[in-house]
Amino acid sequence: MADTVNKSFTPYQPAAGEEYMNKKQQDHFRSILNNWKAELSHDIDRTVHTMQDEVTSFADPNDRASQESDMALELRNRDRERKLIKKIDETLRNIDSGDYGYCEGCGIEIGLKRLEARPTATLCIDCKTLDEMREKQVAK
Repeated sequence: MADTVNKSFTPYQPAAGEEYMNKKQQDHFRSILNNWKAELSHDIDRTVHTMQDEVTSFADPNDRASQESDMALELRNRDRERKLIKKIDETLRNIDSGDYGYCEGCGIEIGLKRLEARPTATLCIDCKTLDEMREKQVAK
């Protein structure tokens, strides 16, 4: 769930000639982001409570190791979600400042469909593709 937003929202249908990133569109994405953030926060809280309730000492070393491994994996997942919440907060600030929906690389519109698929996107698909190609070349 950490990398994708919950699809329980109604996709935005722009009216003919509607200005890109107008108040209605901004409100649409603000709602998606706030709901996603609330869902992630709830998952983090639930994990903390579950881990507090499940802390038991197993006599068997294998059982104890298995529990510790499960907890470490869960903590890594929650840490990723915590970082995603920071990115969501940054995205909400971009909406407030009027910078949301425009590519940080070239300045063009990112597009409503791409933003609904990845509301925290900061690059248009072309700049993102170039970015990924550069990463692959550096990794070689």
